[in-house]
Amino acid sequence: MIEDRPARALAELREFEKRRDGMIHAMDGGLWLHRHVWKGRRMAHLVSTNKALLLQYGESVGIGAERLQYKPLKDPRTGIRRDAWHWDLSGPYLPPRA
Repeated sequence: MIEDRPARALAELREFEKRRDGMIHAMDGGLWLHRHVWKGRRMAHLVSTNKALLLQYGESVGIGAERLQYKPLKDPRTGIRRDAWHWDLSGPYLPPRA
């Protein structure tokens, strides 16, 4: 639940106005929070090439490791696909806007 999240876990994720900037942050191993709406429901992807950091975040907020999704993404700087993972966040797991 969002009320139980350690402040450190929230501090590690970043949002960006430009998708490209967020993607670069994720490609460099950071946690990129990408908000979107799916079927009228507010959601976000928390994306990174750093699987260990994503798993650490998930554990800190109570998301089971089996929910982590693998999806290779294209690095916007090189055009090369790289291993990447993401969490689908919604409901109590959706961080408030900064």
